[in-house]
Amino acid sequence: MNIVILAAGEFPRKAYPIYIIGQADAIVCCDSALAAALKHGVQPVAVVGDMDSVPKAALRQFGGEVVRVAEQDDNDLTKAMKYVLEKYPDVTEITILGATGKREAHTVGNLSLLMEYEKSFALSARGVNVQMVSDHSTAFVVGDSCSLSLGEGRAVSFFTCDQSLNVKSRGLEWPLDDVVFDNWWKATLNRATADEVSLQFNHPAPLLIILD
Repeated sequence: MNIVILAAGEFPRKAYPIYIIGQADAIVCCDSALAAALKHGVQPVAVVGDMDSVPKAALRQFGGEVVRVAEQDDNDLTKAMKYVLEKYPDVTEITILGATGKREAHTVGNLSLLMEYEKSFALSARGVNVQMVSDHSTAFVVGDSCSLSLGEGRAVSFFTCDQSLNVKSRGLEWPLDDVVFDNWWKATLNRATADEVSLQFNHPAPLLIILD
């Protein structure tokens, strides 16, 4: 099962994210994204959040499930993630759209949440793939050694909050072997030199990968 979560950043315009919307089994909307969803003809099955920023007119127009979550420990994107994982136990693919753009702080925060979700929701162990897609990039997290079919020439960047992580790589223009992840820029703007990129971790840890 493939679920789309729509957040309140830039609504996608390019063909790939629009295709993802069209192929989704269900769309769940963060509260403040509801108006944009309806404006673009997207009909979510549910809107999730504290409902503090969704226009009343959009709520009146909306015919799906309204899930009010008043607690402020989590942002609306995390509330929507929790809802999807509980509501759809058979989900295998979650694509987050509209999570970037407009406000840089939201963009950085939402991208970092992908690493948090890998840890807190044990996504790999549950067999759930999560990606964050925009008009400009695709972001996802791996939690341990793996091989990725990226395609030769693909631009790729790597981020982690774990400074003790060491990654040995094959198939990258600039190998990661000696990278110390003590600043965000350290493994950005790399490029695949083979169709498959191999990553060997010294221990399990969330590694955020962004493909341009």
